[in-house]
Amino acid sequence: MNRALVSIYALGLSFFGMACSEAESPSTPESTNGASTTGNTTGSSAAGPTTASNVAGTSNTSSSGTSSGVQGAVTTASVTSGGVGGATATATSAVTNAANSSNGTTGAGGDSAVSTSDSGTSTTGAPPEPEPTLITSGPGAYWMVGEVTEGSGAATVTVNDTQTYQNWIGFGGTFNEMGWDALKEVSAEDRDRAMRLLFDKTEGIGFTHGRIPVGSSDYGLNRYSLAETPNDYEMENFSIDRDRQDLIPYIHAALAVNPNIKFWASPWSPPPWMKDNNAFDRGNMKGDDQTLDAHALYLARFVEEYATEGIIIEAIHPQNEPGYPQDYPSCLWSASVMTDYIANHIGPLFAQRLPDTEVWLGTMSNPDDANIVSAVMGNATARGFVKGIALQWGMGDGNLPSQYATQYQLPIMQSEHKCGNYPWAGGNANMAPNDHAYAEESWGFFKNWIGKNVNSYMAWNMVLDTIGRSLDTVRPWAQNALLTVDRNSGTLNLTPTYHVFRHLGQYVEPGAVRVGTQGGDALAFKNPDGSIVTVMFNQSQQAADTTLSVAGATLQFSIPGRGWATVNWQG
Repeated sequence: MNRALVSIYALGLSFFGMACSEAESPSTPESTNGASTTGNTTGSSAAGPTTASNVAGTSNTSSSGTSSGVQGAVTTASVTSGGVGGATATATSAVTNAANSSNGTTGAGGDSAVSTSDSGTSTTGAPPEPEPTLITSGPGAYWMVGEVTEGSGAATVTVNDTQTYQNWIGFGGTFNEMGWDALKEVSAEDRDRAMRLLFDKTEGIGFTHGRIPVGSSDYGLNRYSLAETPNDYEMENFSIDRDRQDLIPYIHAALAVNPNIKFWASPWSPPPWMKDNNAFDRGNMKGDDQTLDAHALYLARFVEEYATEGIIIEAIHPQNEPGYPQDYPSCLWSASVMTDYIANHIGPLFAQRLPDTEVWLGTMSNPDDANIVSAVMGNATARGFVKGIALQWGMGDGNLPSQYATQYQLPIMQSEHKCGNYPWAGGNANMAPNDHAYAEESWGFFKNWIGKNVNSYMAWNMVLDTIGRSLDTVRPWAQNALLTVDRNSGTLNLTPTYHVFRHLGQYVEPGAVRVGTQGGDALAFKNPDGSIVTVMFNQSQQAADTTLSVAGATLQFSIPGRGWATVNWQG
């Protein structure tokens, strides 16, 4: 597929434009030291993450094709889609799906093996393979590359590319210290592999955006700010030295894969001396002019210092979740203080000092944060500085994303994918499940937010260890991530939810437009080059023979039970 260079000005959204590299077909990766397995796969019911692990170095040929217990092998599978005009699809798995978990228990979030070499990269000088038309994922059989059959008959899903909705800007994820700390436990090869799985358009999701915390988030290694000296209103002691230890190396590793990442940033808590409780957790933002000026300067210095590290911050969001006081770095902002801050402090300062850095109204999370949005956008001065609105969690329960897009004619971002395993719903406080059930839940989040016309979608933690705990000791919460690291074995795991993100992110391009679908459970986008990407979910326990009508073609294939199919139709 020819990738379009999406002009930020052509879209009228300067933060969102980016250049994308050409994506190739993900071929079957080789194992770390040469092991391979071939056979007819049955697909296990393992619900947990796949594992990037070393291999014994031998070649095994499996007569049954069942991949349970295989560590790091590569599987080639032949899959028959019966009942769809007799079509047979040959699928190559980019991961080997094993049913064993780290404690030997099947079906309880168990790990299975995936090799760690490059995927879809030619080492012989041959031209890259064309992009695949069909990719499927289901329990125990993630990222299977297959073929479709052109036929006829009634469509299960119909794409109407004349029915258009929002412009698409990109997918992204969040950099946190705990993620890089976990990646230190794997080999350098697996650490590089993790970055490609997240930011490479050939071998991974191809994230185009990255979120950076200003100071500690709840997934910092501990609580800290970048201006620890009390009452340092002129930021004379401002420093990003702490970030140079873990956060900046994490970001640099991503930039080595994709140098065009669009970065945005937000604080979880201001320096404690800017709050009424003088603490990182809970408390309210002070509303006096001196403090608000200092806070605006704090964020300006952040942008400037990060630029010296080759990291360009394209947008600042004043506060993560300004309506939630938490037992981790957090801060309440009233609607009036936020309005004053944007209108009279950060807005004018950035316009004069950092005119290329946008100010967004984010990240709103508590449904009551709608009051902040109304107040800020109801003030003509403040509204003039706001270039976009970022929403997450409870702000997506109603129709506010669509309402704001229409009412304010600004880009709307979904700024934090829900992490699952909720303490208030009986979640496991000791270990994040990272199971297939969470992948299905995640699909529901995509359908909800994208169906409500957001222009971009951000993951929360891209990487955590397998435990997944944050700084919060009052309400322990083991949160899911896209990739996990087993600190005991030093292995890198690809979770089921990682694959759901990839089903959308790898082939939907910046500059695409969402188009209409009828029937089934689907999302579809038309890329700048005219190709149409349709992602479908089959909620049945059984595989579903499916007929897709798209761009004048009738395509037939099978979707695994409780699984997904991406059809990347280039006509």
